Amino acid sequence: MNTEIRRILESVRDGELSVDEAALKIKQEPFTNLGYAMVDHHRKIRQGAAEVIYGAGKTAEQIGGIVQAMKEKGTDAVLITRLSAEKAAIVGKEHALDYHADARIGIIGSLPKPDGLGKIVIATGGTSDIPVAEEAALTAEIMGNEVVRLYDVGVAGIHRLLSHTDVIMSASVIVAIAGMEGALASVLGGLADCPVIAVPTSVGYGASFGGIAALLSMLNSCASGVSVVNIDNGFGAGYLASMINHEAKRHS
Repeated sequence: MNTEIRRILESVRDGELSVDEAALKIKQEPFTNLGYAMVDHHRKIRQGAAEVIYGAGKTAEQIGGIVQAMKEKGTDAVLITRLSAEKAAIVGKEHALDYHADARIGIIGSLPKPDGLGKIVIATGGTSDIPVAEEAALTAEIMGNEVVRLYDVGVAGIHRLLSHTDVIMSASVIVAIAGMEGALASVLGGLADCPVIAVPTSVGYGASFGGIAALLSMLNSCASGVSVVNIDNGFGAGYLASMINHEAKRHS
C-alpha cells in the first residue's frame, strides 16, 4: 500500500487524526496553478515521494514560488536539483535552504529518519564522480534511506573496493557511479546479491564521448541484475534506489 496513505490510516487508528481530518488530507486540492507551474500536491499520496523541483531552466523566483506552494500544503522537506549557487543565494533569502554546491542540490526542511528496509551503498569509480554521487546520496536520504558512501574505489585499484566487501554484501541496493569505461558497475554486479543501479558519468578523455562510452559499457554489462540510468543522472539513481529499498513496505 502507498506509504503516505498508510501513514494517514495509521494516524486515524492511533487517534492522532480524526476520520474527517484524514479524508481532508486525501481529497484536498491535488495541485496549485501558479501560472508558470502546476505544483502536484498528490504525488506523495500516489507515489510515496513529494514532487521534486528541477532547478535548471527555472528562475529563482519561480523556484521560490513552487517551494512556498509546497510548504503551504504541508510538505515537510523539499528537494531542489540542479540548483546553481546564484539561484540558491536568492532562494535562501526567503527559505531556510541547505545548499550542497558539489551536488547542486538544495534542501528545505529536515531529512527524515531512515525507514527503508536496508542500506543503500553509493560507490564511485573516482573522486571526479563525487558530484553525481552526492546528488544520488542526498536524493536517497531525503526519501528516508540510510546511505553508505564508498568513494574512489574504481577498478584502477580494485583492492580499494575489495576491502569493503562486507559493506557491499550487506547492501539492499547499490548505486555504481563511474566514467571512463564504466567498469565499476560490472564488478559490483558480479559481487553483490542485490540490484545494482549503474550511473555513467561524463568524466573521461576524448574517446569517452562525454559519458557515452561508459553508458554503452554499462548497458552491455555481463553481470546480471545491473540496470542503467542516463549519463550524470544521480537523482534518477537515488530515486530508483529508494523505491527498491521501500518496495516490501509498499505491499505490507
